[in-house]
Amino acid sequence: MPEVSRFYTKFQPDHYDIYLDIDRSHKVFSGKTTITGTALTPQIAIHQEDMTIEAVTVNDSPLPFTTDDANTALYIDLPHAGTVTLTVTYSAKLTDKMMGIYPSYYTVDGVKKEIIGTQFETTAARQAFPCVDEPEAKATFSLAIKFDEHAGETILSNMPEKEVVNGVHYFETTVRMSTYLVAFAFGELQSKMTQTKSGVQIGVFATKAHQANELDFALDIAKNAIEFFEEFYHTPYPLPHSWQLALPDFSAGAMENWGLVTYREAYLLLDPDNTALDTKQVVATVITHELAHQWFGDLVTMKWWDELWLNESFANMMEYVAVDAIRPEWNIWELFQTSEPTLALQRDATDGVQPIHVAINDPAEIDTVFDAAIVYAKGSRMLVMVRALIGDEALRTGLKNYFAQHKYGNATGDDLWTALGEAAGIDVGAIMNSWLKQPGYPVVTAQVNAAGQLVLTQKQFFIGAGQDQGRVWQVPLNSNYESVPQIMKDRELVLGDYASLRAENGEPFRLNLDNTAHYIVHYDQQLFQDILDNVSSLDNIAQMQLLQDLLLLAKGQVISFADLIPALHLFADSHSYIVMTALSAVIAELKRFVLPDSPAEKHLKEFVNNLSVNQVARLGWQPVPGESADDELTRPIVLNAALYAENDAAIAAAHQIYTANSQTLSQLPAATRMLILRNEAQHFGNMNLVKHLLNEYVTTADSSYKQDIYAAVTQVKGEAELNHIVAQFQNADVVKPQDLRAWFSQVLGNPNGEQLAWDWIRNNWQWLEDTVGGDMEYPTYVTVIARHFKTKERLEEFKKFFTPKLKEAILTREIQMDTNLIAGRVALIADQAPAVQTALAQALQ
Repeated sequence: MPEVSRFYTKFQPDHYDIYLDIDRSHKVFSGKTTITGTALTPQIAIHQEDMTIEAVTVNDSPLPFTTDDANTALYIDLPHAGTVTLTVTYSAKLTDKMMGIYPSYYTVDGVKKEIIGTQFETTAARQAFPCVDEPEAKATFSLAIKFDEHAGETILSNMPEKEVVNGVHYFETTVRMSTYLVAFAFGELQSKMTQTKSGVQIGVFATKAHQANELDFALDIAKNAIEFFEEFYHTPYPLPHSWQLALPDFSAGAMENWGLVTYREAYLLLDPDNTALDTKQVVATVITHELAHQWFGDLVTMKWWDELWLNESFANMMEYVAVDAIRPEWNIWELFQTSEPTLALQRDATDGVQPIHVAINDPAEIDTVFDAAIVYAKGSRMLVMVRALIGDEALRTGLKNYFAQHKYGNATGDDLWTALGEAAGIDVGAIMNSWLKQPGYPVVTAQVNAAGQLVLTQKQFFIGAGQDQGRVWQVPLNSNYESVPQIMKDRELVLGDYASLRAENGEPFRLNLDNTAHYIVHYDQQLFQDILDNVSSLDNIAQMQLLQDLLLLAKGQVISFADLIPALHLFADSHSYIVMTALSAVIAELKRFVLPDSPAEKHLKEFVNNLSVNQVARLGWQPVPGESADDELTRPIVLNAALYAENDAAIAAAHQIYTANSQTLSQLPAATRMLILRNEAQHFGNMNLVKHLLNEYVTTADSSYKQDIYAAVTQVKGEAELNHIVAQFQNADVVKPQDLRAWFSQVLGNPNGEQLAWDWIRNNWQWLEDTVGGDMEYPTYVTVIARHFKTKERLEEFKKFFTPKLKEAILTREIQMDTNLIAGRVALIADQAPAVQTALAQALQ
């Protein structure tokens, strides 16, 4: 029987009765799924993956069936089309791949334990129960689960538990939803509960490896988020509860299962007494992101995976909208500026990048579209751009109408633009389609021509080689000059006599105020110098944006990195976190132009020391009661710069703090703890220190502390110590597969560990594929490698190793893009390194 491209076109489920009997001890389960639906033809297909199908029946009468493992299909011949209720009996295995139904491992008091959880997005529900595993195939689900239960265990699902009969846990029937949102979990769990003003039960669940107070922050954020979204969307939360569950093993950051949101522990749990502000901000935005999905993605779901951005981009914007309302003192939109635009602008300038809206014809392509920089970051920028154009009142009205029209169903991007456009009275779709359906973005060049006219031109911007296809965008100019039109639709726009415009407005000409639109600006020398002469009058976002755009222009070889160096001192003493973050990003790129232990590197370190010395003196190592959020967030940035610069006083201070607290390292101030540990590893590291930190890593349940340890210990210099660390990469009792990429990247970024890490991944790629190959994070290992490579020799090695893997659909785009990215970086360094090194030497004179 031929493959059916969309199974929903021939069979449309309406309700599932799912019974599962799970045996953890043998890592197997058996199931019986009864599906009621409408067969449009007698020959139908439903999804199954890695199942042993024992029988398919209708009214207890067996039906002929065949399985097609290549297409994860179960083909069934029905007696007739029309309404049908069929039952599939089957068995399958639990795996450790963090997909489908899988165990999570953790340790309490030295005893290894496990809990069972699920991860069904994108297409892993078919590993748990036979189904039409497509977003459009919405149905209701009645779940019944039996497992090898012992006293003290808790079981959770999307809906409340209804009853327990003979060890079988029955849950209330769900609302209409997509298969990938079904979820359950069970094991020894602790919890904290509260209730929203509208009566929704809110709960946070975690293993008993954690302290009870680690659940408090998430509980407060979740409660406030549900209340905020109900009011903002003008739409009630449609389920009786919202559970937040931290899983010890979890590949993604979090997953928006309706009513049972699952998280990586690092993105839900934290020590309220010793967690850095930036970590709290990240956890809060992850929680609000997933809870935004409960409406946008769960209540109304994309029709097919080519509209994935519709789910993720919107939730990515709304996470900031919600946190801004819940914690206004955080100025969370500044975090947006340092994360989403930076990520999106870098990725989207690489030739071959996918557009936000990308066609998917083969289900094997689905996992390839989860490009965080595009689907999440760029997409959220698009929606921030829309919000700026139409305002909150129209946004909320449009969303209310959108939810009312499409609730419990599916929608497309055009449906959203229609709802928002009708509320705002403008053609939102016409503006957005130029951004959604073509990749990349423009650089808008502003220059005063020979006739004194101020002229704008747009052209696609590339980092590295790029094929200019003449793309044109509808660019929101957002200028500080009132006479400038709102939208630039053409390739060139003449604004008028510059001298008159400058005199009339009394300030330097600027575009893209507040950095809300997805493009960068290249000002000619006259306009740029005018901005620099008045840089102190610019707000923090404008200063950050200036550095951001200059860095990208340098990467794209529109300007030289050497031209950046003389201007950096203008920003060095800023008290703004986002300005210092942007400055730090420029310094990070300058490091690529010098070799370790070379005279040029010594010049760069002295230059960085000069930039950071005043800030280090101002802020010091210890937090100050009542200090601003900017100071709290800036301290680790400038101390990191001082340590890179090998400032003797900074190294000595960090060592003294470590020595005084060597028996209570977890209690070091979280904001600077990683720097203290890393300094110790780099300058005083030995095998005893490495083993001590690895033991701390294994035994602590504090995710923030774990992250500090791996970022620090991987920077040790000794060959034996680095070999010992790399030896743990395949030891899941030390480095969980979910954390392996971070460990690998850190060692690869250590000049003393680069060769070791590169050799390891080439020698163990098959093991890596076997371990995480079914996961959407798998191709990002290619990204991580490309991020570090900068020499011609490494480029050739990269191509030699990855070219044979181009045939793997999930890797193809990433390999092609990253090959171009490394090649562009190699050419950039070869072209500009002499001038950069000269400029550094001159800056010290």
